[in-house]
Amino acid sequence: MAKTEVDIIVEARYLLPMTDTEVISDAAMAVKDGLIVEVGKKEDILSRYEPKTLLGGNNRAVLPGFVNTHTHAAMVYFRGLADDLPLKQWLEEHIWPAESRMLSPEFCRDATELACLEMISSGVTLFNDMYFYEDASAEAIKKAGLRAVLGAGVLDFPTSIAQSTDEYIEKAEQFIKDWIGDELIMPSISPHAPYTCSPETYKKTIDISERYSIPVHTHLSETAWEVQEIKNRYGKTPIEHLESHGLLTERMIAAHVVWPTDREIEILAERGVSVSHCPESNLKLASGISPVYRMLKKGVHVSFGTDGAASNNDLDVLGEASLASKLQKAVAEDPTVLDAKTTLRMATCLGAEALGLSDITGTLEKGKSADFIVIDLDKPHLMPIYDIFSHIVYSARASDVCAVVVKGRVLMNDYEFKTLDKEEVFGKAKRWAMKIMEGQRV
Repeated sequence: MAKTEVDIIVEARYLLPMTDTEVISDAAMAVKDGLIVEVGKKEDILSRYEPKTLLGGNNRAVLPGFVNTHTHAAMVYFRGLADDLPLKQWLEEHIWPAESRMLSPEFCRDATELACLEMISSGVTLFNDMYFYEDASAEAIKKAGLRAVLGAGVLDFPTSIAQSTDEYIEKAEQFIKDWIGDELIMPSISPHAPYTCSPETYKKTIDISERYSIPVHTHLSETAWEVQEIKNRYGKTPIEHLESHGLLTERMIAAHVVWPTDREIEILAERGVSVSHCPESNLKLASGISPVYRMLKKGVHVSFGTDGAASNNDLDVLGEASLASKLQKAVAEDPTVLDAKTTLRMATCLGAEALGLSDITGTLEKGKSADFIVIDLDKPHLMPIYDIFSHIVYSARASDVCAVVVKGRVLMNDYEFKTLDKEEVFGKAKRWAMKIMEGQRV
């Protein structure tokens, strides 16, 4: 019987569908026209399909790409600019002034290319962004071939982006209209935080979220300072404050959530709000440790974010996942909490679910988009293997990702980038860094 031609077959020692299906050993997956055709045993797949391209190998692991549910991609150009400072001082005295001098469509386009290069190299196939000039970032993301949810930022004070709240919202809505329905870019709207956006501003952004059926992405309960500030202004803690105005919805992705009370955790669960846990940024800024194990226990949907590279200082979701698992064990004084399989689900399929894209991506099954990564297991720190889930979470590194595919398009193979020119991207980064440093000296 003649074999069916497909675009890609990827072979694996271990294939992790991240569904109810267990790990498939000695596996393969067939891909055609950007979609997964079939997943199964290698012998069976190779007997029935003929690929144009063969990926993976005998000592590789294949799984859905990692999902970064909170970042500010273009802030990679501010990486290391102002370290070892508390959040309020970091933002107000360093980052916001630098942004006011530097931000432009060209800056965001070039910086996002560098962010995409970094995320491809670490196995991220989908990310949730909050920033400005997102239309320019979208162009860079399309060039790179990644999948992204891009949130147009909204504030209640003037910047170089907009002079009023209404202008931010008008620009955000135009961005949404321009990009809605794109095959790789989902637009969203991003009120910055309760201390920078009034309840009326949140209401306007959530109305837009509902009207266009898109996510609303915000920072929430990130620091002890924020909790006290919102108490002083409104007489309530941040989550209770938004709840009192009817501003929590199942379309919301709340970044950080470091300081929720027990009652606020219940509110998040009741309202279906998704939380993006960013442990490295929270630790580096001394914001605290989010009670993730308590939120999970109450049914809150939690995934992983990196925050921006200016406060992390990288975009490595696998690193976040590994750290988060160990942190929660220590905080709970229980080594069984946030086990490896749960952690890997949070880094993959649960991230896609939080962004409303689980019908498209996040698992490896027939009919889903071919968004996957290949991990090279031929490394000293990955020998021997007893449990592939614990190996990926506790032993693997981002640098072990050797291939990345999104919608059937190969973005990296054998550690070689296929869609972006690394030297060109690095050259742009160096030129912008010189401009940033010149501005710092003024």
